[in-house]
Amino acid sequence: MNKEEQILRTEYSEIMQKSYIDYAMSVIISRALPDVRDGLKPVQRRTLYDMYELGIRYDRPYRKCARIVGDTMGKYHPHGDSSIYEALVVMAQEFKKELPLVDGHGNFGSIEGDGAAAMRYTEARLAKVTQEAFLSDLDKNVVNFMPNFDETEKEPEVLPVRIPNLLVNGSDGIAVGMATSIPPHNLGEVIDAVKAYMKNDKITTQELMTYVQGPDFPTGGIVINKNELVQIYESGQGKIKLRGRVCVEKGKGGKERLVITEIPYTMIGANIGKFLNDIYTLVETKKTTDIVDISNQSSKEGIRIVLELKKNADTDKLINMLYKKTRLEDTFGVNMLAVANGRPETLGLKSIIEYFLDFQFEITTRKYRTMLEKELEKKEIQEGLIKACDVIDLIIEILRGSQNLKQAKACLVDGITEGIRFKTKTSQKAASRLHFTEKQATAILEMRLYKLIGLEIAALEKEHEQTLKNIATYEDILENHSSMSKVIEKELNALKKAYGVPRKTTVENAAAAVYEEKKFEEMEVIVLMDRFGYCKCIDPAAYERNKEAADSENRHVLRCMNTDKIAVFTNTGRLHLLRVLDIPMGRFRDKGTPVDNLCNYDSSGEYMIYVNTLSHVITSHLLFVSQEGYLKVVSGSEFDASKRTIAATKLMENDAIGAILPVQDEKNIVLQTKNGIFIRFLTEEVPEKKKGAIGVRGIRLTDGDKIEQAWLIANPTEENIVLKDKEIPASRIKLSKRDTKGTKLRL
Repeated sequence: MNKEEQILRTEYSEIMQKSYIDYAMSVIISRALPDVRDGLKPVQRRTLYDMYELGIRYDRPYRKCARIVGDTMGKYHPHGDSSIYEALVVMAQEFKKELPLVDGHGNFGSIEGDGAAAMRYTEARLAKVTQEAFLSDLDKNVVNFMPNFDETEKEPEVLPVRIPNLLVNGSDGIAVGMATSIPPHNLGEVIDAVKAYMKNDKITTQELMTYVQGPDFPTGGIVINKNELVQIYESGQGKIKLRGRVCVEKGKGGKERLVITEIPYTMIGANIGKFLNDIYTLVETKKTTDIVDISNQSSKEGIRIVLELKKNADTDKLINMLYKKTRLEDTFGVNMLAVANGRPETLGLKSIIEYFLDFQFEITTRKYRTMLEKELEKKEIQEGLIKACDVIDLIIEILRGSQNLKQAKACLVDGITEGIRFKTKTSQKAASRLHFTEKQATAILEMRLYKLIGLEIAALEKEHEQTLKNIATYEDILENHSSMSKVIEKELNALKKAYGVPRKTTVENAAAAVYEEKKFEEMEVIVLMDRFGYCKCIDPAAYERNKEAADSENRHVLRCMNTDKIAVFTNTGRLHLLRVLDIPMGRFRDKGTPVDNLCNYDSSGEYMIYVNTLSHVITSHLLFVSQEGYLKVVSGSEFDASKRTIAATKLMENDAIGAILPVQDEKNIVLQTKNGIFIRFLTEEVPEKKKGAIGVRGIRLTDGDKIEQAWLIANPTEENIVLKDKEIPASRIKLSKRDTKGTKLRL
């Protein structure tokens, strides 16, 4: 080992713990959570800054999103193009953001869950509000810049956002061990709350909520737990109950229709389709018979889901059922977690406003300090130029008499006249008294001759007066807290006037939706299933009236309770469990519903071997016979499962179930193969196995042969087996041992 090398021994668990904590903090701070100051996650901040750097402003042409994503990834955010594009898309979606920050051109997805087009097709540019309220002061040294990931560029630590964006647009994100979920709010209300806090920093959350009524979702809707909001906004955690907006419209013939015009914010995307499916299910399961048609007429203009009703339908009861049984009433979980002072913190409404205002005073201070420095520099130069105009003849004489620029500048700054030719001693004496600053001297030497025109001199003096006023104003803002507060308030008022919109979401205290379901009534039914797999439930009385036809036309006739399940064993070794309640009740002559629609049964790839009620199956024993000749007896209790589909048995490769027979007191088993080979042996030779076992071999098959039929025989001398419509006494088949070749029987 080299002397320079050194092996550090440490506990593996300590290394893992430290590494995981480092990873977790990286995800929390640098990816998943927004900053309380600008309300943006790093990917959003970097994307907006990159668009600003590329000059993709609101008043300039759109640029391809692929260009924006590629530039952002290459310069600032090396975490994959999909995360950047998804962030860009969300910032452009009006149905997700109260105040969209990006102006998208092309297909940016829909409220119904359609995804945006690929970034090579879509275009974007900054929204006007983003440019004016998020990025306008970056050139005034208002925020710190830090190196990017490879230290080739600089990026802002935070954007100088002038609105409380964390509240206005909200945020959601999943970090490691924590998640954030902040609802959007109305811009005007939030600004009013900020102004109220500026006037009284002892204001309570309850008083702030006279300005901020509650969340304001882009999709509208109704918040129904107003009384709980104060506690939610105090702690930063809680559950907001949301409802969609439903109105009743008059239709033709005295009929009415329910029209859903606003949906809960949580229903955005695929949940609209799930909501419609829930309504279909309510209709199919006969939970309601009042809905006769459902249509989704939503468009770019807004949501419009129409439910056509029967005449004299109880609309109030139906609306309550929709709230109770579908996602038309939903819960929005609030967890106002954000990065504050470099660490994650759960914040209440007042805390967020406090952090925001501290940030506003910080960036305003830095902004006016920078502007003051520029004005002081301008004042210095203006005073030098005004003074120079008074002695312009002397300055021209110095310039004409100097041998180089350095000599002339030395004379202007320090009054050094050596080496300069003057016309008179008086001029030399006057030149020796000159004392301009470095900046003034540079400005004088760079001044153009047209500046000596009378009007230009007057304009310079007027500009100087304005500069003095600006300096006084900026010093007043920087020295007096009240003056700075007025500036911030003025900017907030201007943004509210320019971008404020009326509230979309109603906040109220609503009574809980009351819907009483019909009490479930346990009853006996007859399940009929034909050879094509169509099944239906009928009343026992209807079955008794049509018993002969029912028995002849259906393969399976099962008498059971409506609380039972139907067990469908198939050739693939699977068991499908079908709830009797899911089988529609019908009349005897109704066609019925395919089993495929009621469970996972696949009629294109499997067929039924044995069908019975689950209550009967679990109290019996079943003999499984595979086509390759393997047998076993399984206790029915093994099939008492809650899943809709389970593996009923284990099969060898290329094997399938040939028969499943309920075992009672039968003494003999008879097997028949495709080639006409028969074998009879005692039932006791087949052991009882678990459903996961393959079983034992019942017959030795020749190549290409397989089991075609199986029978259980109680008394061979008295019972017959039916083969090709012929009855054959079971006693004709010689009793032998299991796992022998069997004998060919001449019919």
